[in-house]
Amino acid sequence: MAPRSLELFAPPGVPLVAPGDDIAALIAEAVSRADESLRDGDVVVIAQKVVSKSEDRFVALGDVTPSEEAFGLARETGKDARLVELILSESERVLRYRRGVLIVAHRLGFVLANAGIDRSNVGPADGGERVLLLPVDPNASCERIGWGLRGLSGANLAVVMNDSLGRAWRTGTTGVALGSSGLPALMDVRGREDLFGRPLEATQIGLADEIASAASLLQGQADEGTPFVVVRGMIFSGSPADADALIRDPGEDLFR
Repeated sequence: MAPRSLELFAPPGVPLVAPGDDIAALIAEAVSRADESLRDGDVVVIAQKVVSKSEDRFVALGDVTPSEEAFGLARETGKDARLVELILSESERVLRYRRGVLIVAHRLGFVLANAGIDRSNVGPADGGERVLLLPVDPNASCERIGWGLRGLSGANLAVVMNDSLGRAWRTGTTGVALGSSGLPALMDVRGREDLFGRPLEATQIGLADEIASAASLLQGQADEGTPFVVVRGMIFSGSPADADALIRDPGEDLFR
């Protein structure tokens, strides 16, 4: 059954995250400052960038030596060859490129621009520019944070890590789940009947993606400083399955 209403809130006043910070503790503190508490059934959505920062996924561009392949793609795309080298190191395959655009199949299975490597909201270190990579294992990060939050709050909750990705068939970015824990990321409702008793034949709901997208409306894309969102009132069934279930098999992907 779909919920009739949802409540989403983004605790304010979250400090800048640094390597080694305890994300679960930061979330619990932010929720408490907002005079709220975590409850059973809540889904805590966490921006990928703060997880990457806490896991020290920073790379200084000055430490990167580009390969010949990176130099070639840099000339074609107009990108920094050092950044291209990092993109290649995080990717299994380059899918498309043109001036200003480099689309790859990430080692984690995602198809996205620049392997998810980001410069926005990443401050310099020792006067040199640095970038931020995706977490090594987003699902494991969600599992670890979920255990921390359950221990701190006593609530039986789920965790989703989101990021903003573009789409092959639509303009604009939208929130997408890179990792999850404690919920069925993909809900299979094939066999359920529609309003007229016709069984659904192909419908699978990207539940974690829909939650991620809803949360991104509160998180924003620039200087909002709201990396955590609590989604309350979700209804879901089925065994928990992490966000890997959302990655389409390459053999069924008509856009590659």
